Parts: sequence; structure tokens; C-alpha cells
Amino acid sequence: MTEHYHPLNSLKSGRWFKLICGASFQHLPAVRNLTLAYTLAGADCIDVAADPAAVAAAKEALQVASELQAKTPNRRFGGKGLPWLMVSLNDGEDPHFRKAEFNPADCPTDCWRPCEKICPASAIVFQEAVEGFSGVIDQQCYGCGRCLPICPSQLIYTRSYVSAPAAIAPLILQSGADALEIHTQVGREVDFARLWSSIAPWVDRLKLIAISCPDGDGLIDYLRTLYQIISPLPCPLIWQTDGRPMSGDIGIGTTRASVKLGQKVLAAQLPGFVQLAGGTNDRTVSKLRASGLLLDGGKNLSVPPVQYIAGVAYGSYARVLLSPILEQLDTMQSDRALAVPAAKPAAEVPTHRLNQLEAVPELLSEAVSLARSLVSQIKSH
Repeated sequence: MTEHYHPLNSLKSGRWFKLICGASFQHLPAVRNLTLAYTLAGADCIDVAADPAAVAAAKEALQVASELQAKTPNRRFGGKGLPWLMVSLNDGEDPHFRKAEFNPADCPTDCWRPCEKICPASAIVFQEAVEGFSGVIDQQCYGCGRCLPICPSQLIYTRSYVSAPAAIAPLILQSGADALEIHTQVGREVDFARLWSSIAPWVDRLKLIAISCPDGDGLIDYLRTLYQIISPLPCPLIWQTDGRPMSGDIGIGTTRASVKLGQKVLAAQLPGFVQLAGGTNDRTVSKLRASGLLLDGGKNLSVPPVQYIAGVAYGSYARVLLSPILEQLDTMQSDRALAVPAAKPAAEVPTHRLNQLEAVPELLSEAVSLARSLVSQIKSH
């Protein structure tokens, strides 16, 4: 492990920024464009679904970012390299690993469709919005569950899935992921150990392992048990405190649960770094600062026990922050595609660039600026 490589330095200095694209989010153009914008803004880690197509989309964006950095070295802080690419796994049912579903034919004709309005991913559509299709766009749904209680007829349900141990080796060896994150919950020691047995033979190829767990009775004892299962570990470890999952874009108060859980895990003095998630937004860093949980410049997080929050992961808030730009890009490119004469040969239409953020430099610049406004909060403390 080369310690000069900037993601590790960020982790040790308490300036780690992670973008969560979503463990169930498989809208490839969005994954690609979010990865590109946040990479150029200075992210240290990009977390994507354990889906080879999602990994490939993120890696393509990293390649584009590298080329853009070479042309404009001041676009990104420090210019020390690219973020680590992480994929998320789960050892059992988890809200991050599910999709919403419903049969639109069952919807009453007079329903006001609150599900469509509340969906932060614009994944619920009806024929008026997307010609010939009504229901949930599977690739865009990331399982937040906000549509479930709001359906007046309670017609929406979820489809959950669990990571297959047999897929671990190909995921690491073939996709080239730098890091793995395991989502777990208190009481799943056996399930976690089963999943870890599939990861362990390949862990020396990774730069980082993260364990994400929400609060619950017996949390600290459970985390200590997990540490015993994974020890010894040849790479750094992050405890991701999932305070209020997938809620950062709901309101400023959601970050309180994340900070509170981070304090709880820090107090346990577990080996490894502590990173917030779940409810994080543009108020998180200021809340950490007010609570005295950010690292002073002269101290080093690499010396255990860690007494400061090492970084923050942003999911729904980071995605929604850039959604107006990505939607504008989709509209522009759709209009451009529609403007192509029907008789024009398909080979003459650059369809492979229709959803690429770098194809519209002014939108790329705006997206990076917005992303940097969030990244810079943890970087500049």
C-alpha cells in the first residue's frame, strides 16, 4: 500500500469523501456522469452496485476524468490520482438492496399518483411521462422505500436480493474493484461469516474494506464480533455508520442520526476508521465541526484508536444535487436525437455520446462546480 496515494491520505487526515451511487442503482448513464463529476470535484471513493455493467460505467468515467485531468491539471485538488472504486454487497435483506414494484393496471384511474411525485430517482412513471410504459423503471430505482407508505391503495411492494458468494471472485478479479463494502445488521454473525468466507481468499487484492451497519441493540458487541471474523486484515477498514439510510435529501435534520451513530461507534474505539453515511447532506460537516468530531491538522488518524470522524459518504443528497443538470443533459440529448432526420443512416448518429456529460462542456463545468461545493466541505476543514 503506497501511503502517498491520495484516497488513503484523505482517510488518515479526516478528509475522506465518498460518493454513493447506490447499491441498487443501475441507471448506467447517471452512474457514469455522477462518477465523472464527483471525481473531478475531488472524491476519494465511488461506491457502485455490484453489477459488472455499473462497474464498467464508473470505470469509463474514471478514464475520461483521467484524460480531462491531464489536459486541465488544476480542475481537481492536488492532482494526485483517481478515487478508489468500491462495490457494495449484503449478507441478508437490506433496504439498500431492493427494488420497488407495482402493477399499474391495478391503479385506480382517479389516483393522484403521489408515488410518482415523491420518488427522488424519477423511477416511477406513467404512460404520459414515458410513452408505452407505466410502473417502476427498474434501473433507476434504488430502494429508498418512500413510495411504499404513500400509495393510497397500498399496491407497491419490494423485491429484495442478497449478494451471491459465488460472484465475489469474478467481481474482484474481473471488474477491478479497489474496495468492497459489506452491508449487515445486528444479529447476522453467521450470515456475515458465510459471505466473508467467499471474500477472504481475495482480500489481499483490495485497498479497502468497509462494513456498513445501522444502529441497533447490541451494535458495538456485534461490530467487535465482525472484527474478530475478518482479522487479520491486510488493508484499511472503515466502519460506515448508517444513521438514517437514504434520507439525506429529505431535510437538514436527517444528519443528526448519522452524527449520533458516528459518536457511538467512535466511543467504542474499534480498530479502523469511522465514516458517516445515512442522512448526510450539506449540514453534516458543520454539525461534525460543532460537535468537535473533525480532526485537527496536526494529528494523524492512522494511529489507533481513532478519535475523529475520518470522512463522510453522501448518497441521495449528492445524487439529487446534480439531478437538475443530468435531467437537462437528458433533455438536450433527447431533443438532439429527435432532430436527426429519419432517413439518416444510424451509423452517422453519434448515439454513444448522447448521454455523456463531457459532451456538453458547460454542463460538465456546472456539475463539477456543484459537486465541489459538497466535496470541499470535508476537504477544507
